[in-house]
Amino acid sequence: MPKILLVKTTSMGDVIHNLAVASDIAARVEDAHIDWVVEDSFSAIPEMHPAVKNVIPVAIRQWRKRIYLPATWGKIRQSLRQLRAGKYDYIIDSQGLLKSAVIASRANGLVYGQDRDSARESLACRFYNYKFHVPRNEHAVTRNRLLAAAVFGYDINTMPLDYGIEKNFRSTASKDSSRKKSIVFLHGTSRESKLWQEQSWVALGRELGEQFTSVMLPWGNDIEHERAKRLAQKIGNATIAPRQGLKELATMLARAACVVGVDTGPVHLAVALNRPTVAIYTDTDPALTGVLPMDPARAVNLGGINNSPAVDDVLQAIRELVRLG
Repeated sequence: MPKILLVKTTSMGDVIHNLAVASDIAARVEDAHIDWVVEDSFSAIPEMHPAVKNVIPVAIRQWRKRIYLPATWGKIRQSLRQLRAGKYDYIIDSQGLLKSAVIASRANGLVYGQDRDSARESLACRFYNYKFHVPRNEHAVTRNRLLAAAVFGYDINTMPLDYGIEKNFRSTASKDSSRKKSIVFLHGTSRESKLWQEQSWVALGRELGEQFTSVMLPWGNDIEHERAKRLAQKIGNATIAPRQGLKELATMLARAACVVGVDTGPVHLAVALNRPTVAIYTDTDPALTGVLPMDPARAVNLGGINNSPAVDDVLQAIRELVRLG
């Protein structure tokens, strides 16, 4: 039974992208035991995957802010003990950053990663025992999969893309009477330049009023909560969701007829759950990091750098996806 440690700590979208690696390994490496190191705020994501046995949380973001406190060093030592507790046959750092490479090197086993020309930070490769070239012009999901395929010697071209979490939510969602009636608007994101105009969300919500019984508006912080209130008031047929953890959010997304979202982690979660999804880009290029669905007919990327999509384009995409889905 080969024991494997995956290292992908952040961000939310990147962690979701790496779910496909766990699926590939489970399908091609017999009796694989998979553990995963991840930032504690995203630990619920690998926990959703049935092939992941143990999740080892780290809190690098918090540690950096409080590195001067004795309690912080105690937590760091505790995480290091967890990393060193087991002997791994393969430690795979698909993140390719200096921080992830250092974490991987603290675990007990040989470390596999990208070579100097492939890693996002070239210094990371100094911590790897084995290095592989992974084309930088491939989508982020594909790059993750190609690295693991190089480690274990299988061909991803003969394997379907599978994020591995849809089945966990399918039975619950299928029993929900609201399924195929609500649409989720993922309006919040980490950077203001990635936002879609509020008037566009309002126009979209009003146009969809007859097609869906409700527009669901999740939120994750006070700014997003205030925006959700404004949108709900102007759309009319809208519901502000309670503040949710990642597993509760995943349940809501799995029950939706369709999801529309800006460049944010939860939009990738919707795609991993195989929901019809329209991803809106206003300040980033979706070519390498946009949503990548398991079925190309289930999701679409619209917009790009300085190219905010029009409401009519989003409407057309929604109607097409829901018709096919």
